[in-house]
Amino acid sequence: MFPRRCVICDTALTLREAGICSKCIPGVRYVNEPVCTVCGRPLPEPAEYCDECKYTGHIFKAGRFPLSYEYISESVYKFKYMNRPEYAGFYADAVCKKLSGFIEAISPDGLVPVPLHKKRLIKRGYNQAEVLAQEISVRTGVPVYPDIAQRIKNTVPQKKFARRERRLNVKKAFIVRENGVKLSKVIVIDDIFTTGSTIDALSYELKKAGAGDIYFITITAAGT
Repeated sequence: MFPRRCVICDTALTLREAGICSKCIPGVRYVNEPVCTVCGRPLPEPAEYCDECKYTGHIFKAGRFPLSYEYISESVYKFKYMNRPEYAGFYADAVCKKLSGFIEAISPDGLVPVPLHKKRLIKRGYNQAEVLAQEISVRTGVPVYPDIAQRIKNTVPQKKFARRERRLNVKKAFIVRENGVKLSKVIVIDDIFTTGSTIDALSYELKKAGAGDIYFITITAAGT
């Protein structure tokens, strides 16, 4: 009934186009090596850590993202807030194109999307992280566990806070349900990586419940 839309410019796609229109394809900006071994941010020259990760410890072990923020930020905004869950297919393709080696090296037991609070889920109609996780699962065969974690604190959006305030905002925001699933290696799925506070908060609860190494994959990272 309705045409599919380009994830970048939102124009209607032709039958031959998938995810992104032919005009926007040349503008795709992927994240390439060298990157920080912890957060995956691109580096101007080979090094182990970015300036942030040199001085900031994280509970997660490492993470990656495939797309430059400057290129994809408006698209992710529409994905989250303007009822464009279908964009997840393009993002998952980008993940598999750029991060297949990262995923294979981890050999994860499951994907855990960052949960939304029930009030925000009702308002939005879907959890963008879960939609993305499901699309990645289809392409990789790694199962999704959307019900392991629950958001019990309806936090203010993280973009409104500075680094220290972000950590306080998500402190004790999650609980991990006892469901009998023992995950040795977990990849947390979210849309944007900024300071890592949200992923750290969820990682803390996952580890407390018995999970092993925690990694993350997002679509992009702020400032890249």
